[in-house]
Amino acid sequence: MKEQYGLIVIGAGPGGYTAAIRAAKYGIPTAVVEQAAAGGTCLNRGCIPTKALLQCAHAFESAADSQRFGVSAENVSFDIERFYQFKDEVSAQLRGGVEELLKANGVDLICGRAKITESGALQSVQVETAEGASHALSCENILIACGSAAVKPPIPGVELPGVMTSDDILKAARVYEHLVIVGGGVIGMEFASVFSALGCKVTVLEAMDRILANMDKEIAQNLKMILKKKGVECIAKALVKEIRRQDGGLSVVYEDKKGEVEISCDGVLIAAGRRAATEGLWDASLAIATQRGRIVTDEHYMTTVCGIYAAGDAGCGVQLAHYAAAEACNAVDIIAGRTPEKRLDCVPSCIYTSPEIACCGISEEQAKERGIAVTTGKFITSANGRSLISAQERGFAKIVCEAESGRIVGAQLMCANASDMISELSLAVTQGLTAKEAAAVIHPHPTYNEAILEALEDVEGMATHIAPKRRPR
Repeated sequence: MKEQYGLIVIGAGPGGYTAAIRAAKYGIPTAVVEQAAAGGTCLNRGCIPTKALLQCAHAFESAADSQRFGVSAENVSFDIERFYQFKDEVSAQLRGGVEELLKANGVDLICGRAKITESGALQSVQVETAEGASHALSCENILIACGSAAVKPPIPGVELPGVMTSDDILKAARVYEHLVIVGGGVIGMEFASVFSALGCKVTVLEAMDRILANMDKEIAQNLKMILKKKGVECIAKALVKEIRRQDGGLSVVYEDKKGEVEISCDGVLIAAGRRAATEGLWDASLAIATQRGRIVTDEHYMTTVCGIYAAGDAGCGVQLAHYAAAEACNAVDIIAGRTPEKRLDCVPSCIYTSPEIACCGISEEQAKERGIAVTTGKFITSANGRSLISAQERGFAKIVCEAESGRIVGAQLMCANASDMISELSLAVTQGLTAKEAAAVIHPHPTYNEAILEALEDVEGMATHIAPKRRPR
């Protein structure tokens, strides 16, 4: 550990460690201060552990449903403790990889809680370690990449035992008889998929008029229907009033158009969003402006204090790990006097339900709200050979194009491997390709990606497949 650096990054999540490595490659003496574990929320309490649990649940679900392929597997069971061990093993391996990358690039990883104490020609950061030691560091620039924390809304009873955030439920290796999820966003839908696959009754309470309210309406409708078949009840326009103790368990009181309803359960997951984890991060004398708890930055990612930058969940952008990494890279480019390389005008978003969901650009609904005339192409994946072979749920690929130019402005996928396929369409949007230009690229057969080709050709009125009747299961 040195006493002075060119850059101190606060937070070792995807934004923080990516920025630190980039800065070190530019020859900037760099340190990362992290109060918890390398990898931040993503590797330890978010993206990676939830996807590991989803993979475990999918493996169990596939084994239990293998008879359709002529495979007999009797008395299929699962070990929830082993699921959680697997999750921890994956996180540990990736966390170790991040630590090695930082070390290999000459970045000092400092474990402790950072507080920015002074600003001027040099910035000052005080680091308090878990052992109570204190270190004073100085640097030319600071990048705040402290990430976010789960929100607990002011609902009476939210602190009761058995009421959990996404952080809590990732520590509790148990299966619930009835899990109530407050919030029908990405986090809520992924955990609904995990626990319903394990035979748990799940009820999702969403205050908005539908689950996944920020996504294409058709995606929400399809996912609700698919989850219903798996025993998940999604109740929209449901305002949670109170959580109570009841007969050794819990009950949730909510209000919808029918009036007040009370449901019994043995677990409640609060999945009502996340907030920037900036509490206590700087001295009160520093005029770092915030908006609804998130740090305000200019077009150069600089806060209202010169030399102090912010990126990722701490700022006012999109709360996604890959967006945080891209923003942080751009911020480091600016600090290093270079031209930012990352394009932030088309951010892909993925949900790892079954089937997966992935979007980029704008939806048809958003285009209409903005007064943009569009045409769309759509393909139902029940006509896709690879989807039929792997017995996938009904899904679709939709392409949104500007009516006059034919330029692709958005895409929505709901199908197997959607998260791996969306980058092709993000590239098309950022490069300003038309549907005709994108459709000129040969797609291998049989693949899930052919659904994209069919949707592109449907924009041009050249689609070659129609969806057959769904085969019996």
